[in-house]
Amino acid sequence: MSEHTHDHDHHEAEGPHVSLKEYVIGFVLAVILTVIPFWLVMGNVFESSTTTALLILSFMVVQIVVHMVFFLHMNFHSEGGWNMLALIFTLVLVFITLAGSLWVMISLNANMMPGMMG
Repeated sequence: MSEHTHDHDHHEAEGPHVSLKEYVIGFVLAVILTVIPFWLVMGNVFESSTTTALLILSFMVVQIVVHMVFFLHMNFHSEGGWNMLALIFTLVLVFITLAGSLWVMISLNANMMPGMMG
């Protein structure tokens, strides 16, 4: 059996150049996207709980994207497509989580408070 030697130049993987400013922007956006849903619920802003729930879920999705971009530094140009695969995996998990949460909430509402269904 012949022994192969491979002389590869090992270059440091050049990651994204991230500054403190980008982390601060991500943090501020994350705080805003957390405070608004709390305000929607605690302030009873909308008469319809369905509208409130849909807005909260949409803020959740936006916050996941903010975390992926500002804290995980995911974009469409790096890592040879692995970031895109990670994004697709995250979106599938978000869909499963949202659908499962809505299913559980609707089932609990129907079974524990049958008079409340419209």
